[in-house]
Amino acid sequence: MAEQGSTTERRAKLEECHKQLLDCDNKNEMIGLINTALAVPAPVGSPGTIELLGKRYHTQSRAAEEVTVKVSQVATSGLPEVWVGKAGVAASEAVQAAARAAQQMTEALQKGGNALLHLSDAVDAAQKLDRTGRGQLSEALDTLGSEDGFFDSMVDTDEEEDAIWRAGTVATAGVEKMRSAARSADDAGRAAARDLNKFASEARAGKMHTSGLTAADKLALADTAGPGGPAEMNELLSANDLERSGRYMEKMSARDRAAFDRMLADSKSPQERAYLVKALAAGHDLDAVSDFQGKIHGKDPAWLQRHLTPVTTAADSMDDEGRAKDGRNVNTDGQAFNGERWKQEGRTCVPSSTVGARAMVDPVYALGLTGGSSGQEDDPEAFRHRLRAEQQRVHDEGDGGYKYDFSLSRRPDGMDDDGASTVANKEISPHTGASYDLQHTQGADSRRDVLPDVEKSVAEGKPVPIIVEGYEDGDRSGHQMMIIGQEGDKLQVYNPWGTTTWVSEDDFVNGGMGKASDNSLPDTYAVQLPAD
Repeated sequence: MAEQGSTTERRAKLEECHKQLLDCDNKNEMIGLINTALAVPAPVGSPGTIELLGKRYHTQSRAAEEVTVKVSQVATSGLPEVWVGKAGVAASEAVQAAARAAQQMTEALQKGGNALLHLSDAVDAAQKLDRTGRGQLSEALDTLGSEDGFFDSMVDTDEEEDAIWRAGTVATAGVEKMRSAARSADDAGRAAARDLNKFASEARAGKMHTSGLTAADKLALADTAGPGGPAEMNELLSANDLERSGRYMEKMSARDRAAFDRMLADSKSPQERAYLVKALAAGHDLDAVSDFQGKIHGKDPAWLQRHLTPVTTAADSMDDEGRAKDGRNVNTDGQAFNGERWKQEGRTCVPSSTVGARAMVDPVYALGLTGGSSGQEDDPEAFRHRLRAEQQRVHDEGDGGYKYDFSLSRRPDGMDDDGASTVANKEISPHTGASYDLQHTQGADSRRDVLPDVEKSVAEGKPVPIIVEGYEDGDRSGHQMMIIGQEGDKLQVYNPWGTTTWVSEDDFVNGGMGKASDNSLPDTYAVQLPAD
C-alpha cells in the first residue's frame, strides 16, 4: 500500500507528472509517468461521516440558539446588582457575558457545521474527479499496451505514434483531473481545520482550569474587551492567557491565592480584573502583579486600553479600500500611544516588532513603556524615548548589525535569522509559554504547509513573527512583521512602521505581503513558529 504522504507532496507529484506528460512523446516514459501518477494516493476521508457530523453541529446550534434567546432575555431584564461572585462579578455582568458566550457558541456550531458540510461536499467531489482521472489513466495504459523492448523502441510506426499521441492526450487530461481533485480536497481540508481551530480557541472560558473561580467569573473574564472597537475583535484575554492564568492560580499557596482573589474582587472595572489576570498569565509573580494593580487601580477603561493594549482593532479594519501606489493597503490602522506610534526607529524591524508583540501579551511590560516607572505618565514624547531605548536594547540582545557614517555615529542596520530567533525566545516566549522555531518558507508550497499552524497560534493568542523579502536589481530587502490575528481567510498583520492591516491567506502564500508593507517586500521568506 502506498504511503499517504503530505497533501503538499501529493500535489507536487501530480504537478510534476502533468508537466512532464505535456512534453512526453516516448511510450515507455509515458507508461512510467502514468504509473507514477496512479501511485499517488487518492483524496482521503468519508464524506458521509463528515456530513453527518456537520448536520449534528447544525442540530446543536438550534438548541444553543434557544438558550441564547432565553439568556439574552434575562440579561436585558434589569437584574439588580446584588449577586456577586468571587471575582466581584455583578449578576447583570455575568448574565450579559453568558448571553454573548451562548451567541458565540451558536455561531460556532452553525459555522462549524457549514465548514464540515463544505468539506464533505469537497471531498466527495474530489474523490469522484480523482476516480474519473484514474479511469482515463487506465484507458491510456490500455491504448499504449506493454512497454517496448530495446529494438521495439528504435522505430515507431505511424499507428504507434498515433496511439502514443492519443494516450498522451487522455493521460494528460486524467492527471489534470487528479491534480484538480488533490488541490480542491487539500484547500477544503485546510479551510475546515482553520475554521474549527478558530472556533475551538473562542471557547475561551473553558480554557481556564481553576477551582477557585465560579463559572460566572470565568465567563465574565473571557468576555471582557477594551472599549475602542468591536468587543469580539478586542477581547483582552486570549485562550492562552486563560489557560496559563488558571494553571498559575492552581499552583498558588492558599495565602497567595486569597491575596490574588482579593485583588480581583477589589477591581473597579471588568477591564482592570482582566488585565490582572493577563499579567499573571504573562508569568509575573504575585508581588509584581500587586505592584501592577497599584498602578492601574481605579483607572477608567479608556486609560487602561491606551496604556496596556498596543493594538486596537477598528470595526471597519477589514474593509477592502484598495491599494496605494506603493502597493500597501489603503485601509490600515495606525497604532499609537497618545499620537506617538508603536513604530521602529531606523533599521530595527526585528527588535521593534518583537517589543510590540511582547507588549501585546504582557501588560506589565506595556505599562513600563507607556507610563514609565510610576506607571502614571501620559507623555507621548517620553514614551517615544523609552520605546527607542527598548528597541536598541533588544537589537543588541540579538547581536544586530550597525552602520557608521562619516562622523563615526553608528546606526542599527538589521538583524540576521539567528538573532531574530534569539530575541523572540528571550522576549516573547517567557510570556506566552511557547518557544519559537524558525521555518523558512521560500515557496508557495511551504507557506501553504505552515499556514494552519500560524493560524492556530494566533487564534490562541501567540503572535507569529514573519520575515518578508523582495529583490530589486538583484539586491535583497528584508523586513520583519507580526501576524497577530485571524478571521476567516484573513490575517491581521502588525507592521513595526506603526500600523496594522489585514491580508488574505492567498497574499501570504502567493507573494501579496506588500499589502502590509509595500511592493518591495512581497514574499514571506520565513516564520518564527510558536511551539508548546
